[in-house]
Amino acid sequence: MYEENLELLIDGVWCQGSDAETQPLQNPATGEVIGHVPCASAADLDRALHASGRAFESWKTVPPHERAGLLQKAADLIEQRLPTLARVLTQENGKSLREATGELQFCADAVRWYAEEGKRAYGRIVPSRNPDVRQTVLREPVGPALGFAAWNFPGGNVALKIAGALAAGCSIIVKPSNETPGTAIGITRCFQDAGVPAGVIGLVFGDPAPISEHLIASSIPKKVSLTGSTPVGKQLQKLAANSLKRCTMELGGHAPVLVFDDADLELILDRLVASKFRNAGQVCTSPTRFYIQRGVYEAFIAGFVARTNKLVVGNGLEDGVVMGPLITERRLANMAELVEDAVDKGAQVLTGGKRMDREGFFFAPTVLRDVADNASIMVNEPFGPIAALTVFDTYEEVIQRANSLPYALAAYVFSKDGQTTRRAGQDLEAGVVGVNQTSVHEAETPFGGFNESGYGQESGSEGLDAYLRTKVITDTFV
Repeated sequence: MYEENLELLIDGVWCQGSDAETQPLQNPATGEVIGHVPCASAADLDRALHASGRAFESWKTVPPHERAGLLQKAADLIEQRLPTLARVLTQENGKSLREATGELQFCADAVRWYAEEGKRAYGRIVPSRNPDVRQTVLREPVGPALGFAAWNFPGGNVALKIAGALAAGCSIIVKPSNETPGTAIGITRCFQDAGVPAGVIGLVFGDPAPISEHLIASSIPKKVSLTGSTPVGKQLQKLAANSLKRCTMELGGHAPVLVFDDADLELILDRLVASKFRNAGQVCTSPTRFYIQRGVYEAFIAGFVARTNKLVVGNGLEDGVVMGPLITERRLANMAELVEDAVDKGAQVLTGGKRMDREGFFFAPTVLRDVADNASIMVNEPFGPIAALTVFDTYEEVIQRANSLPYALAAYVFSKDGQTTRRAGQDLEAGVVGVNQTSVHEAETPFGGFNESGYGQESGSEGLDAYLRTKVITDTFV
């Protein structure tokens, strides 16, 4: 049973859209409609904007240690409600209950991190050339913010934006994905129930394009944070440019994986298969382009396929399930097109390669070998459960191939040679690099990409900086 009441949050009040318009919400594991998402009208958005502006004026004056206390309470509530939140997340998104639980624990950890880091938005005194002058540098909240969150991590994406903004002293209006509304609502209720004042957090749903246009066009918000695709990021950046709003853009990736001859295959294969098919490959940092050095190519393929074939695919609420469905039915056709194109260009399907014969939006875990560099899956982020494997010979060759795309979010390198891994860590174009492991994002570490994967960071001290501006006050003693 789906356990969340789908509503908008405007000025501290949970409500339906004033136009009574809704969109159906589907469980991707069954195709069943499990709820109806309320859509915000233009009037609703204006109410949310004005509430955010008013709330900011008081919230920015709340001492950081008091803001931290409210965030700590919100983190506690997320943990207390974690079993219910995890079931809602799995029903909306499709990922396994174990993955959903881990994501929500990350949310609690991240909120706690920001609660503490908000106390450390330090300024400084700059020694003056004139003894009668004091030069003070202050860090102050940038203003009301807008957060646009993707569906693939419906808890983490929302929690990071809310916690970062609130810790810095900003109010925020969040527009989560219409595919995963209940998770965002459940997390936001934790902040509200912790005592965050009315208007400090707004939550709206509806057609993404007109909502983003309306919100960003307003003079009230001063900051935009997006987790989404590169095309959407470019569009929102253009909208924000009209009023020079500051932006953080965490966009798409297409992570290369470099496996050298001396890598410990037994160790890394377990990690790579688990990482590749996590959330059915619908992860911006998912390993997607596998470059395997010739000496271990065949052994790597054999081990990768054997482990892939053991994956349990199904409804994430069922015991033992490792991989769930794709988020929408239209994504199935996208996967099939990528496989067909790769085969047309010389690749071989070793396992999977097609939609699974069952209810829901399931595409079989797929492994392709000998994938050409000009195949669509090697150029465009697949965002699905397809691993594209190819061979390389030299270090210089693989670095050039890995850096050949405009995306630069995550990359991975596996080797026992410290010199090789250090060189690759420096030479790879990526905001985060995993060396002999696949975990590249924690609450305390900055996360973000370069080039067409966006700019700016969430998490870590850099995530707090994104919601702060710098002011210099020069005092003359009289």
